[in-house]
Amino acid sequence: MPNGLASENWIRTCRSLILDMKGLQASTKTLKAELVGTLDSTNRLRLASYNIRKSVGLDYRRDPGRILDIINRLDADVVALQEVDKRLGQRPASIDRAFLEANTDFQVAELAQNTVSLGWHGNAVLVRKGLTIHEVDQLELPGLEPRGAVRVDIGDANKRVSVIGVHLGLLRPYRRAQLAKIRAHLERNEISDAVIMGDFNEWSATVGLEPLEDKFDIVSPGKSFHSARPLAGLDRFALSHRLELMDAGVDQSDRTKIASDHLPIWSDIRVNWS
Repeated sequence: MPNGLASENWIRTCRSLILDMKGLQASTKTLKAELVGTLDSTNRLRLASYNIRKSVGLDYRRDPGRILDIINRLDADVVALQEVDKRLGQRPASIDRAFLEANTDFQVAELAQNTVSLGWHGNAVLVRKGLTIHEVDQLELPGLEPRGAVRVDIGDANKRVSVIGVHLGLLRPYRRAQLAKIRAHLERNEISDAVIMGDFNEWSATVGLEPLEDKFDIVSPGKSFHSARPLAGLDRFALSHRLELMDAGVDQSDRTKIASDHLPIWSDIRVNWS
């Protein structure tokens, strides 16, 4: 290592390089936000869904930082989370909002009905900063157990996509009824461009999703449950017909195999407004 004056110059050079790198990273984030914020530039979005099991991994550790590292690596524009809030009492979030906003490039869609939760019925939606949230809504769903879906409309003033985050019930008859209610909600509100994504809890690849069949393309990126030994593609996307699937997959990294009992899924889509 250089000594004396040369050492000081070397240190100043290193500091200058670090500042330049930070500036480049900030510029890259700003550019991505600008491109995503105006959907008509490419009409492409990366979507992701992840059942985080209240941030408790298979090692029985509640580790929100680990979950956020995984979410960041997905490089998504919109993320639907399931089981983000704890079950008891006022359902406090398993990830502190300030911690999330400080360590990711996401804003939290305002779906919670109190000051301690991130979502509603455990469903939260994260939207990359720079992409406009126009409207949010909550849908009570039928079933033996309390279930709900959330809707977040994103995009431009005249070109919007509705993201429906779901965690469907454990019994197929109720899952069908829940999907039928979601479809009726979209039709009643004249929403034509929509993606339903989350934990569908449907083990079959051939039955159970009939209420969506004629209006949506069902995408199962791969086996996402159980993370230690994936056997079923419980996590899915359902794309309305003007949403074109470009690519999709399951994150099967070593870290995701222990962070929750589900693996995160992702998809790249393009909106065909022309």
